[in-house]
Amino acid sequence: MMNDENILIRALEPEDLEYLYQWENNMDLWDVSDTLTPFSHYTLKKYVENSHVDIYCSKQLRLMIVRMEDKTPIGLIDLYDFDPYHLRAGLGIMIHNLEHRKQGYASSAIKLMLDYCFETLGLHQVYSSVPQCNVASLKLFEATGFTRTGYRKEWLKRGNEWEDVIYFQQLASTWNNN
Repeated sequence: MMNDENILIRALEPEDLEYLYQWENNMDLWDVSDTLTPFSHYTLKKYVENSHVDIYCSKQLRLMIVRMEDKTPIGLIDLYDFDPYHLRAGLGIMIHNLEHRKQGYASSAIKLMLDYCFETLGLHQVYSSVPQCNVASLKLFEATGFTRTGYRKEWLKRGNEWEDVIYFQQLASTWNNN
């Protein structure tokens, strides 16, 4: 477990199943998660049961973000595309309810996860890709020390339109958790 005064980041627990079911099946979030189909309780239950698998085997890690003041799960933070040879991983984050956004929880979670990535996993870099329309996430990654490193033109299809994606990186050598 990792925590600061605002949040706790912990492994998934069986009692998180209903949160995952609600969040993974929220069609409003599918654009940012590259999901096109709903998840069943059974599928998510199996996912939680297997979430203990080591990141070196699964190449991913999903953790629950919990608000310290009332122990309420408020979101998820993920490492994906973990590459132990090149020492890098992608990072994604989701704070579900609007009332929990812009409260500093996402910044805290990213900082805790970066500490874990650089100090425990020994990663060289962490990266993220953010749709250009997701202004809140663009600001979040810049505010937490990530550097814009590029973009992909017309990378995501949104209905009949195309959207650019902005790429961010945080190198261990420049990480300063202040």
